[in-house]
Amino acid sequence: MTDHPPSICVVGSSNMDLVSRAPRAPRRGESIIGHSFSTFYGGKGANQAVMAARLGARVTLVTKLGRDVFGEDILRNYRAQGVDVSHVVFDDSTSTGVASILVDDDANNYLVVTPGANGRLSLDDVRAARGAIESAGAVVCQFEIPLNSVLEAFRLGRAAGVRTILNPAPAPAGPLPDELLALTDLCVPNETETESLTGLPVSTIAEAEAAARSLLLRGPHAVIVTLGARGALCVTADGAEHIPALRVEAVDPTAAGDAFIGALAVFLGEGAALRDAIRNANVAAALSVTRMGAQSSLPHRREVEAALESVSGDASSPAL
Repeated sequence: MTDHPPSICVVGSSNMDLVSRAPRAPRRGESIIGHSFSTFYGGKGANQAVMAARLGARVTLVTKLGRDVFGEDILRNYRAQGVDVSHVVFDDSTSTGVASILVDDDANNYLVVTPGANGRLSLDDVRAARGAIESAGAVVCQFEIPLNSVLEAFRLGRAAGVRTILNPAPAPAGPLPDELLALTDLCVPNETETESLTGLPVSTIAEAEAAARSLLLRGPHAVIVTLGARGALCVTADGAEHIPALRVEAVDPTAAGDAFIGALAVFLGEGAALRDAIRNANVAAALSVTRMGAQSSLPHRREVEAALESVSGDASSPAL
């Protein structure tokens, strides 16, 4: 870890996750008996912010909550996690975002997200956080908030020379604006999102590379396709490299992609080379799938370092 922690501004969503475990997903009109039910703090933006904070970064989250019991509880959690809440705002007219999640016995997950206040994170809310965005080393966005708000955050970030990291999730129904991709330094979709964004198959590494290159041509400096248990594929103008994942026994894949992105932002902010940052982010994501929940599954710095040391046998890895 560096002497000066990186500063990261996440502009994104906050949810309360309502998680049921069941043997399988029900068929249409069918009721099945579940194993258990739990609530977890979630939301892609929130997960990425907490992941970065747990790795030691100084993190500001720009998000909107409903004035309800979930919103008040989420705010307390951010403070407990060490996230700067100066730009966490409330909307009195709608609910806090909620994600209903089913996890089956094969560790597949099925999600229904009701955005609530996330859908009202406005241009004015983003502009009010201009100082936090412009002073950050990286600004991170996803698509559980309005697209115009993402665009505004990246306009402010790019104008200030701040690294922009886009997680295009969930993939939008229509094409991504060319302006947004032109403002993006790192575009980090998963396989499903890559297929949705490009219309190309991503069933093999070669297909993933071809799809990533089609995105790369639209402006990002790098496209990193996360491949679950297969790791991640990094594609730049200089070439492509597949970085394998750490092998673990998966319990719940919820927030694995968020763990990857939060960790990627931190390790890049500490000066790691892109390949090393991806390797470290793979480890954070792998650790997250070994336990239930979204933020509850996110590893702390010491866990990621221990896992990297066990893999490399070198506690003085330059990426840490």
